[in-house]
Amino acid sequence: MFPSEFSEDNEQSHASSVTLTDDAGRELNCYVERSLYVDNQEYLLLIPVDSAVEIFAWQGDGDDEEAVPVEDEETIERIFGTAEAVLAEQNLVLKHTAFALTVAGELPPVEETELFTLEIEEDGTELEPEQLQLLASFYHEDQEYAVYTPLDPLLFFAKANGSGKPELLSPEEFRKVQPQLEEQLFDEME
Repeated sequence: MFPSEFSEDNEQSHASSVTLTDDAGRELNCYVERSLYVDNQEYLLLIPVDSAVEIFAWQGDGDDEEAVPVEDEETIERIFGTAEAVLAEQNLVLKHTAFALTVAGELPPVEETELFTLEIEEDGTELEPEQLQLLASFYHEDQEYAVYTPLDPLLFFAKANGSGKPELLSPEEFRKVQPQLEEQLFDEME
């Protein structure tokens, strides 16, 4: 295996970490979960240091009520202070990090009554449902919102850019190397 350009100690453990930066200059600190090579290019499987969270807006009434993910930056900025205050009551610190909102602090224990299952479709194909744990709910300007954390960790694949800094793979590049990366991961698990 080649020495890692990303890790300080070349160990395959949570001791290695990198920082991803988005176009807005926000940062996301991640542990290096795995280092993999495809055609002499190092790829990293990353997991955020803090827990990822998603904010949903509840829309509709009764049986027609549905949770819609809040992805619009303007809306996130408008409700961020309220979400931050509600989470602070649970000793959680909401962060507007690169590529995802995160919270620092100890998450509450998982309770079955607080779980929400999100069914996702991509390109007309239904993906495996994602389970989320409710952390807090709040109202902002008469709209109900809820903050959830996924039970499965948020994972990123990155590689070194020209200056040796980690950057997320583009969707096209990920599709290109996905079979080789998955094959290596499955081989390591056996």
